[in-house]
Amino acid sequence: MASIISSLKRSLSKLLILLPVILGLIVSPFAADALYPSDPSSVDALDTSLHGQNLQNSEFVKYDLSGRDLGDTDLSGSYFSVSNLKNANLSGANMQNVIAYATRFDNADLTNANFTGADLLKSYFNGANVDGTNFTDAVLDLSQIKSLCERASGQTADSLKCSDVNQSYVPASKGKNSFNPN
Repeated sequence: MASIISSLKRSLSKLLILLPVILGLIVSPFAADALYPSDPSSVDALDTSLHGQNLQNSEFVKYDLSGRDLGDTDLSGSYFSVSNLKNANLSGANMQNVIAYATRFDNADLTNANFTGADLLKSYFNGANVDGTNFTDAVLDLSQIKSLCERASGQTADSLKCSDVNQSYVPASKGKNSFNPN
C-alpha cells in the first residue's frame, strides 16, 4: 500500500510540473505576428506589390520577397531573418532601425533607401543599386562595407564612411598573422 501511495505522489508531482506548460501551449500557441513561408494565409494575403504601404514593425522570418515591389514602403523597425529580397525594388523605402539578419539584398534596387541605424549583420548586397542609399549608423559586416564602398559614391559613400574603411581594411588572407608569424 505504501508503494502505491508513493507512486501516486510522484505521478501527481510530475503532472503538477507539466500542467502549466501544457496549459500555456493550449491557451496561447505562438502568438507571433511573423510571416512564415509555411503559413499559407500569410503568403496568399501578401500582394505582389507592396509599394508605398506601411509595414512598420513587421516580422519576415525565412520569407521570400524576391522581385517584390517594396518601393517607398515604410518598413522601419521591422525584423527580417534569413529572408530573400533579391531583385526586390526597395527604392525610397524607409528601413530605419530594421534588423535584417542573414538577409539577401542581391541585385535589389536600394536607390534612396534609408537604412539609418539598421542592423544588417550577415546580410549580402551583391550587385545591389545603392545610389543615394543612407547607411548612417548601420551595422554591417566589414566585408560587405568594403564591397559596397567599391561602388558607392556621394551620400552613400559618406554614410558608409568609405574613406575610413579603404585606409584600414586588410583582408584576412593578405594581413600578417600576428598569432602565428611563421
